[in-house]
Order: sequence, then structure tokens, then C-alpha cells
Amino acid sequence: MALRVRTPVREAEFACQVIALAKLHGWRVMHQRPARTRHGWRTAVQGDAGFPDVVLLRDGVLIVAELKADDGRLTPEQAAWLDAFRLAGIGGGVWRPRNWPLIELTLRRE
Repeated sequence: MALRVRTPVREAEFACQVIALAKLHGWRVMHQRPARTRHGWRTAVQGDAGFPDVVLLRDGVLIVAELKADDGRLTPEQAAWLDAFRLAGIGGGVWRPRNWPLIELTLRRE
């Protein structure tokens, strides 16, 4: 029997999985995708850098999450946004593929 090597999940693939699960469970989803420009990949935003990758809203519950690969690192700007949301009483945080069972539980809650 051959061994199957589990390849790491890329952030873009992980984002698609999180968004699909959220929509399946009735969440309103906001995610800004970067676009390739002549200067490289950019996300067109104005204001402070590091805004979380997804904003989810359902039944009066707001969640913001920064999506990272299992080995991805949070920037100081991303950490500052998550801290500001946490201080405002808004849940979320850093979500990684290895946290999938908890993500499923969070998005399925009734």
C-alpha cells in the first residue's frame, strides 16, 4: 500500500473552503480578493492595512477572521485589526486549515 502524502492547503484554497461552508450555513460573507497588477498582487483598499480576510454575519453575530495556511504568519497590522475587533466584542481571530473542526462548529451553530 502506497503512503499518501498530505500536501499543505494554500491560503486561497482554504479561503474558498471557508467561504463555501459559511454560505452553506446561511452566513453573509465579505471577502476581498487580490488582483494581479503590473506591480504584483494587490488588494484595492483605502485605509489601514491588514484588514481581516473574511467578515461573516448571521443572525446578529459578526465574525472576522484572518485566514492563514498552517505555517502562515500574522503581520503586525493584521494582529492590530484583530485586537481592535476583539476589544469591540467581535469574535473571530486567525483561522488555519488545522483548525477546521472548530471552524465547522463555529459556522454551523444555530
